[in-house]
Amino acid sequence: MSAQTLNAAVPTRALPSWLKIDRKRIPTLASVVIFLIMIIYGQAAYGQTLTMSTASNLLINNAHLIILAVGITFVILTGGIDLSVGAVIAFSSVLGAQLLNAGWNPVLVMGIIVVVGGLFGLASGVLVQYFRVQPFIATLAMMFLARGLASILSTTPIRLDDASGFRTLATQWKVIDGPKVNDLVITPNVLIAVVVVVAGFFILHRTRTGRTVYAIGGSEPSAELMGLPVNRTKYLIYVISGLCAGIASVVYTSKLGMAQNVTGVGWELDAIAAVVIGGTLLLGGAGYVLGSVLGALVLGLMNVLIARDGSIPPEATTIITGAILLLFVLLQRAVVKRDHND
Repeated sequence: MSAQTLNAAVPTRALPSWLKIDRKRIPTLASVVIFLIMIIYGQAAYGQTLTMSTASNLLINNAHLIILAVGITFVILTGGIDLSVGAVIAFSSVLGAQLLNAGWNPVLVMGIIVVVGGLFGLASGVLVQYFRVQPFIATLAMMFLARGLASILSTTPIRLDDASGFRTLATQWKVIDGPKVNDLVITPNVLIAVVVVVAGFFILHRTRTGRTVYAIGGSEPSAELMGLPVNRTKYLIYVISGLCAGIASVVYTSKLGMAQNVTGVGWELDAIAAVVIGGTLLLGGAGYVLGSVLGALVLGLMNVLIARDGSIPPEATTIITGAILLLFVLLQRAVVKRDHND
């Protein structure tokens, strides 16, 4: 019996099911590994990284980015993009600050800010779905519109009264009283971010809308043939992204206590980077809300480590972010190419 015949006669053992990994999950797993490496490196190099105070600051300072990333996840899952969210935050923030200083009820102003964000999202959805404008161009137009409106309202910073009820969202609550200053602290803004994440997860993984979002990203013609509500869903995803921008505006403005027309410049790119680093494919069809949250935390922790190092200029943050983003884009291309070859 020849060696080839002998080898062919020996059955190959398949990997256990728990060891099999969907290749589309590899980018998300890579972001988990990078996050853990950053934590270990930060603790070894600077100390005070594996602490409750660091975790608290990471959540408090990045709550608005987490919310933005959740909204952008819906859009990118369908193969679209939303470049308007940073400018929408600027316009809604300036508008809200002016209304607050005019004596309007803080709760009412919060609602107006969120609704304004949703209306911009709806406008983007109409351009994309009804007028068949490319998502890049449609949301770019909304970005210029929102930024221009914000500049018309005010070109100088608008400060909020410290006693304003709006600022109570930034009130710090001590959850765990640790030794010295190592306390676990959260704010209402962090809880808002958690609610948004839970809602986004539920919609994507437990509803027909979520299944339609994934189906559109996989193949829009196939989704239409299956009788899924493609048109309605494509309107909805941009509304969701706009609503998340409005909520992020409330969170950030209440934390900062100030609004200005230049707020949010480049934030849409940070949110997109967080989503991609979290494992959502730019071509759509695969990704997770929790992965996007992890991507936002990776960017936030990177800023913390750069600040603690001191020798790295702040300007290098964008370079490092770009390098990480490029790494994940190349990883995604490799995964998609392998799937096509199979």
